[in-house]
Amino acid sequence: MKRLTNVLVDDKVCPQLQSVLFSIVTACKDISFRVGQGALSGVLGATQDENVQGEQQKKLDVIANQILKDYLAADNNVRSIASEEEDTIVAANETGDYIVGFDPLDGSSNIDINGQIGTIFTIFSAVNQLNADDPAQFQQTGREQVAAGYVLYGSSSVLVLTTGKGTQCFTLDKTFGEFVLTNDAMQVPTETQEFSINMANSRFWFEPIQYYINDLLKGEIGIRKKRYNMRWNAAMVGDVHRVLTRGGIFLYPQDKRDPNKPAKLRLLYEANPMAMLMENAGGKASTGLQPILDVKIDDLHQRVPVIMGSSEEVEQCQFYYNQ
Repeated sequence: MKRLTNVLVDDKVCPQLQSVLFSIVTACKDISFRVGQGALSGVLGATQDENVQGEQQKKLDVIANQILKDYLAADNNVRSIASEEEDTIVAANETGDYIVGFDPLDGSSNIDINGQIGTIFTIFSAVNQLNADDPAQFQQTGREQVAAGYVLYGSSSVLVLTTGKGTQCFTLDKTFGEFVLTNDAMQVPTETQEFSINMANSRFWFEPIQYYINDLLKGEIGIRKKRYNMRWNAAMVGDVHRVLTRGGIFLYPQDKRDPNKPAKLRLLYEANPMAMLMENAGGKASTGLQPILDVKIDDLHQRVPVIMGSSEEVEQCQFYYNQ
């Protein structure tokens, strides 16, 4: 069995980046333990506060965010931190080589029902000319990520990681407290008959997605000539993990509900890391009009439409935008 340490050494990941990854992974082990304790550790329920997104914070959101901040701030290789739960950038160490963005707990609505939740993270090289508290540190494109991944807290805790050389899956061995390699090359099937989208929003979609999903629902008698199944976990981390594991397409498109929030998912710490994982596993990730990884980050909490998964299906969906 290969442990995470051995894999990073074999892949020639530099010691500084290894350190940052281990800080994230150690924090996620702590979160995994608290998630596993559930009501016994007092992490269920909501607080009275809202985060910068205007979303009510769950107790576990706050706890997970603080755990990650503490571990990363203690790592001298981390210069700056950006989180879904923080209004602005958090300065860590002025001499650090890397900056980290994260969604501390994706799928918050699933916490109290024991559903799928997870931590998503992204790592970029720091811009040496900028101070640690300068938000411009993160004004890069997803192509400039040096590593990305997530930890899914499900029936087992799994780490899915890429450093740009494929996408690998590790499972937390709770006996030894270490992540062990269980899939050294995740590969998304090019074709699929499964899609993941929140159908409750269908009346708000723009025409390309309306037409695309309607054609999927027509099944064998429609233009696609095959039956599709729908799956939806209400947690990006769970839905994308399913796509990476067995194929499919995950969509959270732009809609008409709020012109000030034309999309739901955040580019920096949700769309970008998942897109990097998807592309390194042979899949595709698009806004409908361009690859997600080509979009420049202008704001820490910038939102972007997301369409990702099996390459042929993503291309089919893009065809509706082109028309």
